[in-house]
This record gives sequence, C-alpha cells and structure tokens, in this order.
Amino acid sequence: MRNSKDSILSSWIGMTTAAVLILLSSEDIANAYIGPGAGFALISSFFVILITCLLAFLTIITWPVRAGILYFKYRKIRKRSRVKRVIVVGLDGFDPGLVQRFMDENKLPNFMDLKQKGSFRPLRTTIPSISPVAWATFSTGVNPGKHRIFDFYTRDPKNYMPVLSSAKISYSKQHLKVGPFRIPHRKTKVEFLRKSRSFWKILGEHGIFSSILRVPITFPPEKFNGACLSAMCTPDLLGTQGTFTLFTTEPTADLESPTSGTHVSLHLQDDLFQSRILGPVFKNNGSGEPLGIPIEGKVDLQSKTVRLAIGRTRLQLKEGDYSPWVRLEFKAGLRKRIYGVVRFLVTEMVPHLKIYMTPINIDPEKPALPISHPFYYSMILSKLFGPFATLGLAEDTWALNARVIDEGAFLEQAYDIYEERKKHLLDTLRKRKDGLVVSVFDTTDRIQHMFFRYLTPDHPSNIDKDTTVHQHAIEQLYQKMDGLIGEIQQIMNKEDLLMVISDHGFKPFKWGVNLNSWLFKEGYLVLKNTADPGGEWFAGVDWTRTRAFAYGLTGIFLNVRGREIHGQVEPKKERIALQNEIKGKLESLWIEKNRPRPVRRVLLAQEALKGPYTAEAPDLLVCYEEGFRTSWDSAIGKITGEIMEDNTRSWSGDHSIDPDLVPGVFFSNRIIDDQTPAIEDIAPTLLNLFGLRPYGFHDGKILKLLQNKGEQL
Repeated sequence: MRNSKDSILSSWIGMTTAAVLILLSSEDIANAYIGPGAGFALISSFFVILITCLLAFLTIITWPVRAGILYFKYRKIRKRSRVKRVIVVGLDGFDPGLVQRFMDENKLPNFMDLKQKGSFRPLRTTIPSISPVAWATFSTGVNPGKHRIFDFYTRDPKNYMPVLSSAKISYSKQHLKVGPFRIPHRKTKVEFLRKSRSFWKILGEHGIFSSILRVPITFPPEKFNGACLSAMCTPDLLGTQGTFTLFTTEPTADLESPTSGTHVSLHLQDDLFQSRILGPVFKNNGSGEPLGIPIEGKVDLQSKTVRLAIGRTRLQLKEGDYSPWVRLEFKAGLRKRIYGVVRFLVTEMVPHLKIYMTPINIDPEKPALPISHPFYYSMILSKLFGPFATLGLAEDTWALNARVIDEGAFLEQAYDIYEERKKHLLDTLRKRKDGLVVSVFDTTDRIQHMFFRYLTPDHPSNIDKDTTVHQHAIEQLYQKMDGLIGEIQQIMNKEDLLMVISDHGFKPFKWGVNLNSWLFKEGYLVLKNTADPGGEWFAGVDWTRTRAFAYGLTGIFLNVRGREIHGQVEPKKERIALQNEIKGKLESLWIEKNRPRPVRRVLLAQEALKGPYTAEAPDLLVCYEEGFRTSWDSAIGKITGEIMEDNTRSWSGDHSIDPDLVPGVFFSNRIIDDQTPAIEDIAPTLLNLFGLRPYGFHDGKILKLLQNKGEQL
C-alpha cells in the first residue's frame, strides 16, 4: 500500500486551507439545528471562523510531528493490508431478479462483465428489510438489536408520539461569556442515535482514510479520519423530511390535500402576483413565527413564462422546465442569516397557474447545521460543483404521490440529483488513490418505488394513470447504473477492489394492510368512549385499555408496563403469551378469498434480533407476502373501517415485506468463495481487507475474495 501519510497530508491540508478561504470569503454562516417546533439557535459566525482558522493553523504547524507518529503507529497495518484502494458503490434497492433479467437480455454489459470475471450473488438483507435498518447494518456489521435502528421513526414511550430513530434534537438556554458580558443564546445538541461502530470509524483509528458519500443513517455525521456527506434522515430547512410547496391560483377547496406539502394561494392582478416563501421558525427573534421571504411574479401566457423576483434574485421560468438551484436567504435578526436552496417548476399556466417549489434544502455552501464531516466538506463540494441536494430523501416522491408533479418531472429531478452525486464520486475517485471510497445512490430506490406499477399490469395504481409513456423507466434506470459502473471502471486502477451492493430488492406494493384497524377490530387497540376512528397518530386512543398498536412500517408494539407510560401488559409471561396470540391470528389472517394471505410470517423480536437494544424494537415484526405492505394509514396510527385497501398511489413498489423475498445484490471484480453473503458481512470483510481483525461484537463473517480461482486475496 502506498505511503498513506502523503495522501492524508495532501487531503487534509487541502481541505483545511479551502475551508479557511471559504469561511473568510463568505457571509455569516448559521450554525444551528432546524427541528419541528424547536426553532433556531444561532451563534455568531465570527466564532466559527475564528475557531476554524485556529484549527487550520494548528493542523499545519503540528503536521510533521503527527505525521511521524502516524507513520510508525500504522506501518504494521499498512503491511498487512491486502488492498491499496477499495471502492464500494451502493445502489439502494437494486434487485437481483431484475438485474439478472436485464443481463440475460444483454442490456447490462458492465454488470455482466463483473459477473463473468468476478462475482454476482444475492445479498441477504436485514430483519426488517427497510433502508435505514439495512444500511445501519452495512455500516456496523451488526444486527438491529445492536445498532438500535428498527424503522425510520419510532414511538416515544412517554407520550406515544413519533420520533426519528436515528437522531435526537435537544436544546438549552445558556450564556456565552465575552469579557464582562454574558450573552444569552440557545445551545442546540444533535445526537446520533445509531449504536455500535462504523467500519470507517474503526479504519480511521488505524490510519485508513475513508470517503463516505451519502451512506444512509449518517446524520449528524460522526467525527473520524475521513470525509463524510450525510444522507437519509438529513432534514430540510423546516426540520421535516421534505415539505414541498405548491403556489397556485386554483381554489384550495378544489385541491386534494397534499402529502408532505403545502398549498399557497395566489391571486393574479394584471398578470402580477405577490406571495411569501415560508422558512423555518426561529424563536430567538421573539415572535415564534416562521421566517419568510417575499416573492413576486409576472405571468406571460404568450411566451409561457413566469418571471420571479426573490430578494435580489431574478428568474425566468418556462413552463415544464426546472430552474437551477436558487439560494434563499432568511433574515433572523442583525447579521443572522439562514440559507437554503430550492428549485422551481411551472407545472401549469392555464386554466390555473401552478408553481412547484422543492423542499428547502440546507444550503451546502452555508450549512445551517452539520451535514458533512468536516463541516466545511459540503462547502468545498458546493464551491467546486455548485449547489446540490442535501435533503436525506431529496427525490420528491410525495409531490408525485399528490400529483403535484408528473412522472416526467419526477424522473428529471431524480436524474439531476443522480448527476450531482456522480460528480462527487468520480471527483473523489480521481483524487483519492488509496484507502476506502463508499458512495450510495438512492436514485434506484426512489424510481422503483414510483414506477414499479409499470411492471405490474394489474396494479391498482395504474387506474387513471399513464401506463405506456414510462413503461421502460425501470429498465432504463438499470441501464444508467450499468453506465455508472462503466465510468467508475475507466477511472479505477487495475489493483482496485470494487464492490457493488444493494440493501434490499423490490416487489410490487398492491395492497395495504391496516394493522391498527385489525388490532382495533380484535379488541387489542381501544378508543375512548367519545372518540371516533380516523385520527392520525392514535388520536382518541384509550391507552389505559390498549394492549397493542402498530407503528411505522415494520411491526407491532405491545403496551408494556414499565416501558410505555400507560403500559398495560406485564413484561414477562403476559407479554410472551400476547405476542404468540397475535402472531397466530395474523399468520392465519385471510381477508379476501380472491387474494393470497397477506402475512407470510410474524417474528418475535427477542427471537429474530439479538443485542442490548432488542427491547426497543417492535415486539412483533410482521413479514408480508409479495404484493402486500403496511398501509399508509396504519403507518401513521390511523384507524379506518377497512383492514385491507388497494394501494392507488404512484408509490407502487416496496420492500417492507418478508426479507427472504427481497435480497439485495453483491457484485465484485473479485471472485467470492461464498454462496450466501449477507449485508452484515461487508463491514468485517472491509476491515479484513485493510489488515484488521473483526471485532467481537460483529455479527457478520469475513467474505473470502479471490484474485483468481484458487488464490485468496
């Protein structure tokens, strides 16, 4: 392996110097967290600049000493290393059945080449088989009982309300001492809730530099010897997981209620309109009201354009064309600025004007909270390549679900984001010639979620929607990923080891099962005497009489005494008896004779998961048959009259079913001597490749990779 101290030196001095230049040339940068109802807490950017300059200075002047220590400390590791550079490309949701089908049709030459010269296997996913769980296992090499991520969100046992599984936000009022003065400010803490240790953290402790680009469940980014750009669960500037805006002259009463979106009414007067873009709630300004930016527009029907004025920014939007990224500057007081970036799209001009605005992404050049490590890494990427999407779920699936944008607009948005991330990866590969590079593309997941109905002619989602224009969207998606692998191979060195993996596969999502409606019907979930069913987040539930409730996409919680605030089920024998009772009923559930049974099996958490956090998992993990999934209403704690309902949304494919039905993929340019690799095997394998032994807490095994047949790497 090449002397890594020179590589680390050039990377860190370059990044540190660039960071200082960026900070000194920038306006005030808001160091804050945006959370639902939490507001903003800002510290003057003067202190950020001062501290960064000091750290940069200390880094440079102390480098010779530290470089010498690092060289002697890690030279044994470098000698034991079997590789110079490893490249891991994650393609979220890439399905082994579909990739084999398209390879058989000679449509994926680069994947076929990998299979023939190296290896291709299905990759066993996690229980449950959803992205945050699987990628957390990828990062740590342990099962969910050890890393504590079981879903996107979970319930707060103190009040039964939803909270993010991967991050916790808290703040406190403190005073900043400046000489004799005490300046009050709000200190915000963003806590990373995933447990166990990532392989890049361990590698960094042994002198191996890692570039971690958009791997899910990396918000907030942890500190390690490397660079990281956060992904899934990174919020927008409103503190949500993605809230779009539709500006429209159509009467609000005539519009469907948007999913994860906001409608803003426009009133035209002589082809002119005025409105406001609503930003984050910033409580330090004394009002507790959302910050806003005036927006003015002029409509020209003849040229099919809309001219927008947003502060000092002027835009001309042509119907059907996305704008470039536009910076929004929210003023939160004297020299306090909060920055976001958005794109606009005029989707319709007659009979009603409709302007779609993406969720307000945190501006990577002037981030309002740490979205990368080092925190200036996103600034460098933005300076080099321009603004880019930072939201964890950046492809706006909810806007397509609500039909605010159409399939063509969604595909254009998704591929624009893909191109941004491809630039970041290819640039990293050109500059980082050793160590580890990991980049995850979730384009594959988002497009399959929204276009899987095209592969399923009898899908309920096809009713009243196009079934021909984009019928090859998924095939074209797989071909584009094949092209990506080709571009990566052109940059790679001959000795580089390449892995292409996915966290799970995909199946059609035709019917939703409302577990909460079923629990209500069976008497496990009880409403107050005066309450009517239909409220979100368990509105009207009588927790003093409720024994079980379903949360999110993965399973059912029991209302356990001593764990939930109003727990009714004794934690030992009664809990196990109730688990088995519900398990037996769900596995024999048969709602309609002309459909298969929806539930393939139900797993007890204490049997399926092993680790110190198993008690925080859903007590029952529901594994559905192909075609089924937890319904939209059930996922948000809503009891309806139906246990089974057709899924008519554009979100028509999914993987929240029995994990055995949705394995991911494993490709490598090396031969693998294992027929049944699992996603938890990747972390210990990477450590082993760089000369390290797996730790005792790892659940995965080391995959034996061969340079050639009979030769172990």
